[in-house]
Amino acid sequence: MAETGGGGGGGGGDDHDHMEDKQEAADVQNAAMKIERGREAYKGYVGLEEKPSKVDIWGWYLYGLCSYFVLTTLVPAVFPLIISQISSSPQHPVLGWNNTSISLVCTTQQMQLYKSVTQRSISVNHLKFSPLEWTSISWLLALILSSPLIHFISTHLDYNHNQQLIAAASTAVGSLSFLPVGFFHTTRIFPVYITLIVSSYVVASASHTRHLALMVRGFTGPSLHKSQFPVRSTVSGWFSSFSTVFGCFGSAVISAFTYHMLRRDSSYSERFVSLWIVSIFSGLKWVLGMFHVMFVRPGASIPISDPMDYKPHFLTLFKYPHAVGTLFVVFLSSFTTMCIFTGGILYLVGQQCLQSIFILYFWLTYFIFPSFSLPLLQPLQQVIKADSIKMQHVGFFLALLTSSVGYHFRGKIWEKQHILVFAGIQSTSTGLLHAYGRVLLLDCTPHGKEGAFSMWFSWVKALGTCAGFAVASALPGNIYASFRIAFCTAMIGIITLIFGNISDVGGAKAAGVVQEDYSEKGSPVPGLDTSSIIIKQPLHDQTT
Repeated sequence: MAETGGGGGGGGGDDHDHMEDKQEAADVQNAAMKIERGREAYKGYVGLEEKPSKVDIWGWYLYGLCSYFVLTTLVPAVFPLIISQISSSPQHPVLGWNNTSISLVCTTQQMQLYKSVTQRSISVNHLKFSPLEWTSISWLLALILSSPLIHFISTHLDYNHNQQLIAAASTAVGSLSFLPVGFFHTTRIFPVYITLIVSSYVVASASHTRHLALMVRGFTGPSLHKSQFPVRSTVSGWFSSFSTVFGCFGSAVISAFTYHMLRRDSSYSERFVSLWIVSIFSGLKWVLGMFHVMFVRPGASIPISDPMDYKPHFLTLFKYPHAVGTLFVVFLSSFTTMCIFTGGILYLVGQQCLQSIFILYFWLTYFIFPSFSLPLLQPLQQVIKADSIKMQHVGFFLALLTSSVGYHFRGKIWEKQHILVFAGIQSTSTGLLHAYGRVLLLDCTPHGKEGAFSMWFSWVKALGTCAGFAVASALPGNIYASFRIAFCTAMIGIITLIFGNISDVGGAKAAGVVQEDYSEKGSPVPGLDTSSIIIKQPLHDQTT
């Protein structure tokens, strides 16, 4: 009995020791969790980010490859062609199928295709629209309907941890919207398709841009001295330029595939099916960019101290004048480049009567040339110490050159070699304005507001692209008007950059990205104002 009691006492002691061990392990685990939470809170407080890996960077480039073509090739080119195949047939032109206003002879098939997208063959409530105009109206409707997403998505990108879900859902919805394009042979359904595609692209592009801001911070840190700011500009310019290069190459692929599918078929029904295949292929290509979603950074979310701050978060951009001016320049640049591109294409096909194979060469030159020009400009940028403002100056000046030369020689026959040269010049302008407009806005973005600023950038850029497309589409073949308008908007962009309140360093200072000196009044932590904080001395110091 004694032995049994002693054994029972020993077992109770073992159980007690075991419970103490478990309690100690739990305490250690809780302490580790608290330390980890403290570390994450500190990272969110000061804006620390991990340095991106090679897979992270290449995944970000991949998404540019798989999505840039949506607003540069698919919506402005492929969709009007699809709509033209199901609208009424074009009427016989006054000059005949084979003649143009500058006395050039075209093939009947080529002119029929051109007239099918430019003639107003879509009737809506006693109003008539061409497939180009119907596309621009649908595009504008998509931007109007997607404008509330600026508030909703920017808040969730900055304050929640659903960034991967947002990027994946927007990409999935946009890519799947390409699949049913050929199910219904009616033009009335296309505003629905375009609304889903454009809205999804705006959200996905905002997530992509926000990711760039976090990657740059991972390389350079949350705050820099003014003398270190060129390092940040070099890193962000390199990333943005190469993403543009990959995106242009993706647009070239879609252009070549569209030409391949169109040259095989001659009847309207066969063309419609071929273009539907192009649409499906485009959706699959966009889905391929989902690989990037796995590397989307949630970022260090900042807690909301005041519930009232949650609602106007998307309006915080307007507290930063440099960012507002940058958005205006982004609108002008996207308008200018799309107006020149659309107006030039319509003039080459409808007035210059260039063969379809040369149009393919033009498209390939336009989209592939930045693969050489943008990387070659990187060393030149470092030698002349050009910031994002000066690089946009170069982009606008190249657009001025293209529009002025095209306007001057509008009534003459253009040589093919000259056309390809200016295609390369204008494509460089488009790449520079896109890449460094994004860099300039991110320089003006404070920590914790990357999502809001990126949403505005994506939406405003899509709005400018839509406006440029709409202006050129309303005046098909009238290069006199489209190039003159593009020349004026490019000039306004240059004047705004020179005389407007826009500066990369000034915007970075206002955003807290650049600090003059940590010893000066203020806080080294971006966005934290300590000028009103009174630090009290210990009691024994006060008495002495």
